[in-house]
Amino acid sequence: MVQSRNPIVKVVLVLAALAFVGISIIPIFEGIKEQQASSNTSSQTATPNAQKSELQAQEKGYELVLKREPENATALRGLLETRLQLIQSGTGEVKDVVDPLEKLVKINPDETRYAVLLGQVKQQLGDREAAAQAYRTVLATNPGDLNALQGLVLLLVEQKRPEAAIGLLEDTLQAAPQTNKLKPGSVDVPAVQLLLGQVYAEQKRYDEAIALYDQVSGANKQDFRPFLGKALLMRQQGKNEAAQPLFQEATSLAPPQYKDQIKQLAATSPSSSSPAAQPAPVSPAAQPVPTN
Repeated sequence: MVQSRNPIVKVVLVLAALAFVGISIIPIFEGIKEQQASSNTSSQTATPNAQKSELQAQEKGYELVLKREPENATALRGLLETRLQLIQSGTGEVKDVVDPLEKLVKINPDETRYAVLLGQVKQQLGDREAAAQAYRTVLATNPGDLNALQGLVLLLVEQKRPEAAIGLLEDTLQAAPQTNKLKPGSVDVPAVQLLLGQVYAEQKRYDEAIALYDQVSGANKQDFRPFLGKALLMRQQGKNEAAQPLFQEATSLAPPQYKDQIKQLAATSPSSSSPAAQPAPVSPAAQPVPTN
């Protein structure tokens, strides 16, 4: 996924929006999971060249199946996973996943993660218009889809269109009561609020960001995300002393799998403004390519 150069957006748009909600942007270029546990033990200990050869053989096998059955969903998923692993190994090309993804989107219109992943791929290839269209297609029928919302927000921020990103999120929140009335639970309001708060922080609209954090924490005092957002906002403003108690509260409330990363964020020098100096974001609920 293409990431913003701003460390606040880079870290918190992932952590704050996705923690606790069980949804994540599907990883493309980092954190791609290994094949399922049924993979042969020998493949786990094989040399890079052997692994590459095995993946290429799998790729050819799936291609042969698809010549006979162009819409075989199992083969398309296998081809997609194999090519993603080839990309991760440095031997694949991003453009090679477009064809199986487009076919999976067509034959699985209700599986929105394929469309979001296609948007990410198009964005990585520099086709921002196609990326935006992929995200908007999902949002047209699933306006609360956090994967698509985050993808489009990141794209708009990357395009230097923060007001468009803010408008998208504000419109989503405004429509949320009616959307959730028609389809209960379809818009996770706190997650969208936190995502909006981070865009406000990126734009130095600090009062509006803090108001949203306070609103989320007031509604659920056990939610670590608004404390983390406020801590990073204070850090962004150079108020490191004020940030530390917030980091501590976030660490205390966070589930175990997030505590170490929050501690790393808290320990980061406030003078480290380069994204490279920040702890790399880890998607709390990274998922493999869907299997059904």
